[in-house]
Amino acid sequence: MDLSIGEVAQRSGLSVHALRFYEGEGLFANPVRRLSNGRRIYHEEDLEWLAICTKLRSSGMPLAMIRQYIKLVCQGPGNEHERLELLRRHENHVETQIRDLQDTLDVMRHKVRIYEDHVTRGEADRLWNPSHPVATQTSTHQECHPPEGT
Repeated sequence: MDLSIGEVAQRSGLSVHALRFYEGEGLFANPVRRLSNGRRIYHEEDLEWLAICTKLRSSGMPLAMIRQYIKLVCQGPGNEHERLELLRRHENHVETQIRDLQDTLDVMRHKVRIYEDHVTRGEADRLWNPSHPVATQTSTHQECHPPEGT
């Protein structure tokens, strides 16, 4: 079934502008066909590929790496090990991002607990307050150094 750019945009959740960008960057596995009037024609397979491509992009895969993956896929059988290596490399990158984000989340949770505690005790003004040097020193230490294991 032939699909217009508007239909693909609606079904994929991507904007028409994004679809044109993906095409311009060579991110479709198959060339986008055009009618004699220049209108783009897509197929169901293009939607399936877009679903994969948008996940690769949202995971932070660089455009050049996606293009390399597309090139390998389009070459057909015989390069599965190269595809696997490319995907493993990116998988490792995503796992590192997740660990980094988890560390960031741990720090944020710690900071929220500190603020909740100070607000509950009515001592919120002591957080980063130079007019309370002793309290500030302790609060500053708590703010900057979450306890081990959190």
